[in-house]
Amino acid sequence: MAQLIDKAALAQEWESFKTPPARDVQPPPKVGDQAPVHPNLPLPADKPTLIVFLRHCGCPFAEKTFKALAKISAKHPEIHCVAISHSSAEATERWVVQVGGTWDVEVVVDHERELYAQWGLGISTTWHVLNPLSLYRTLQLGKQENIWNRTTESGTRWQISGAFALDKDGIVRWAHVAATADDLSKLDEGVAALGVKEGAKH
Repeated sequence: MAQLIDKAALAQEWESFKTPPARDVQPPPKVGDQAPVHPNLPLPADKPTLIVFLRHCGCPFAEKTFKALAKISAKHPEIHCVAISHSSAEATERWVVQVGGTWDVEVVVDHERELYAQWGLGISTTWHVLNPLSLYRTLQLGKQENIWNRTTESGTRWQISGAFALDKDGIVRWAHVAATADDLSKLDEGVAALGVKEGAKH
């Protein structure tokens, strides 16, 4: 039985390395732009929004980013926090439980990567994912914070991640598109760009 599970896990990992279907990727919105509109990502009119586009569920960098967003969601309920996953709904749900739960984060599943493409986040290069520094930082993240690779049940390793902070009017006030897999979004900068003080809690 264990051997069958190992083979299934290996098959899932292999799938994550396959090049996904191409999407019509738009330029990422810049600071001062009106945020893209999509029915799968409704934005509240009464509070600012911090949006994180994750790498695949199972990626340690996605886990670290999600945990940081979860902490912000608890500390700053005046900010609408959203995490977008391109892994399947089932895989995303299992992964969220494994990494500690949603807290006050809204999780949106974008399995077809439509939102990613609309927000300028396309497919990366081999260097983006497998450069020596990214691989080294993967190891360091495990050793220092005990955040290791988990089984990749769904999603692609080639998807670029990013994060955006929007004010109540849907205007982009901060944006970060990852240059490499380990290029984590500094979400505290997004919070600051929204005019929210770090010590604030309502």
